[in-house]
Amino acid sequence: MTVLTAEPRPSVFWEHRSYPGDLANLHQVRADLATDLAGFDPDLVDTLQLVTSELWANAVKYTDSGQDGGEVIRALSMPDDRTLRVSLSDCGGRGGIPRIPTERTPDEWEWSECRRGLLLVESLSTAWGHFRLAPWADLGTHVWATFALGPGQVPKNLRSYVFTR
Repeated sequence: MTVLTAEPRPSVFWEHRSYPGDLANLHQVRADLATDLAGFDPDLVDTLQLVTSELWANAVKYTDSGQDGGEVIRALSMPDDRTLRVSLSDCGGRGGIPRIPTERTPDEWEWSECRRGLLLVESLSTAWGHFRLAPWADLGTHVWATFALGPGQVPKNLRSYVFTR
């Protein structure tokens, strides 16, 4: 018998944002993140912008989200009062999954500029991961990263649902 357990509802949930899958839109993704996180610690916002930039670039570069008509959806939530989570969902295609490559030689790492960004994501976030949106079909991948919040780091006027537009 399989027992399904539900994750607790987020204590704060921002309305999702959807963007055309073009690297030129990265400035808007970063600006929207800063707007949505107004009142949070500026260093935390900078860190989330950096991590989100890497995840965004991967979604556009390695999936069909970067093709004409493709898009990337950004979600932002606080699953509890000590955790902030950002996630991106892409359109799928090309069958890639996010991973930190481990099979490169030291010389290949020196030469390579590709796929180092997930090391940055791993270093700056509390945790990160991914899952296929529909394991039986290539409908996209959902990649997330979480960040720890210390006492007093959540703005006092934050509501449980934040409209973004």
